[in-house]
Amino acid sequence: MRVSGIQLAYTDDESVEDRITRVCALVRAQHDVDLVVLPELWSAGGFSYREWGTRAETVEDGPTVTALKQAAKDLGAYVHAGSIIEATPEALDRIRAHGHDMTAMPVLPDGERGIWNTSVLIDPTGEVVATYRKIHRFGFGNGEPKLLEAGEDIVTVPIEVGGRTVTLGLATCYDFRFPELFRALLDAGTEVAVVPAAWPAPRVREWSLMARARAVEDEIAVVAVNTAGYHARTQMGGHSVILDASGTELAQAGVDETVLTADIDIDAIHARRAAFPVLRDRRL
Repeated sequence: MRVSGIQLAYTDDESVEDRITRVCALVRAQHDVDLVVLPELWSAGGFSYREWGTRAETVEDGPTVTALKQAAKDLGAYVHAGSIIEATPEALDRIRAHGHDMTAMPVLPDGERGIWNTSVLIDPTGEVVATYRKIHRFGFGNGEPKLLEAGEDIVTVPIEVGGRTVTLGLATCYDFRFPELFRALLDAGTEVAVVPAAWPAPRVREWSLMARARAVEDEIAVVAVNTAGYHARTQMGGHSVILDASGTELAQAGVDETVLTADIDIDAIHARRAAFPVLRDRRL
């Protein structure tokens, strides 16, 4: 399975419309790939909390997903759209009533907000085939926990690649810090974990460490696509990586905008599990 990860760099000076156009061109420019992966919240801005209200959208007809559905169809490959600020129509009405400033809205209990950090997977025909609402919200009571709902569902999705089925497991950024999620993804059949992120530079060493740890301990391939650039007074960490099931780097980026591409050998994942059957010895 050939995978391209687009480690996108952006600043506050670039409009969302221009960014969507630029990203769709980058997606279309990938050739002979099965899957393209984008970073977390690249259109909304990973740390642009005050702008999220103007950039929230539905999965069904929002500008980010709509544009990428066409790009995926043009490319003829699966596209993991990173993630968006997903809002129900009712939540969008509530956001508009507060001048599109989500930080000024009253904090509603989980289950009543209707707003999530949602990853979207699009198939080669341009259809949405899976969504994942981020389970672990970053911010220690502020940021995501204050503004967004927590997702509840473990999400795996089978995709058809080269005449075989490959099972992807979906996670997002801060989820890396919770290995129990990746055990659950493994138990649900995951062969390749796809993890878009907006991970900042000061903690990028931990990003790299945890990507490798999740690959090694679960004997899965990992496609971890981070953000580059500087926005909302935050320097992003880059260092996106594609790892095989032994934690070996197949492709790695630095700190700048980069497209990294690698071939993931699905048979090698199962050969690794057979040759080093550590997963059979789980007890807890």
